[in-house]
Amino acid sequence: MKPTKLAIIHTSPATVEPLKALAQEMIPGCTVINFVDDSILPQLIENGGDVDAVSARLTQYARHAAEAGADVILEACSSVGEVVAQMRQAVEIPVVRIDEALAEEAVRQGRRIGVAATLSTTLQPTLRLIERKAADAGKEIELRSILVAEAFQRLAAGDTEGHNEILGAALLGLVHEVDVVVLAQASMARVLPQLPVDLHGKFLSSPRLGMARVAAVVGE
Repeated sequence: MKPTKLAIIHTSPATVEPLKALAQEMIPGCTVINFVDDSILPQLIENGGDVDAVSARLTQYARHAAEAGADVILEACSSVGEVVAQMRQAVEIPVVRIDEALAEEAVRQGRRIGVAATLSTTLQPTLRLIERKAADAGKEIELRSILVAEAFQRLAAGDTEGHNEILGAALLGLVHEVDVVVLAQASMARVLPQLPVDLHGKFLSSPRLGMARVAAVVGE
């Protein structure tokens, strides 16, 4: 069987290296090609999260990925996850939404689900996705959400330590109120090593779960 070529579509350079490392770990022999457009998130912040304004661009990246010979595409940004439906219609190869497996696992693990985001544009799409997955599973859930905008501002400024400190404090305030906490953005996973080890099992992040879904699609 020929090696898998995975195209990852990013809206921030912060996810490029972590996702590439995960792909190489979880999909042996995988080749990764990256498409990075860091103009998308600022545009969404400015327009209030209107993904219709960027959907054509993202769909075109999916077409470019297919033309480049990709076997599968990973859409790596939860803020634009709802565009994946259009991307799937535009190409004949599978397109994986990075937070879909995350939402399914959160619904499986708990009834009281906390959702933490550092971007306002990510929070509502993530809540809608979890609500839809709960409805699909026929399960009643309670959602509690927090927005830690200052953490994203620190990360965007290159202050990873400040991001982790601010986000970590907010997460510790949420985790005891719910069964499980969803980290809505892939970039938030970097905070996990700094949280108490005995609480790690209560946090879910999208990178590893999303890449596991990619690996399952490749296996099919």
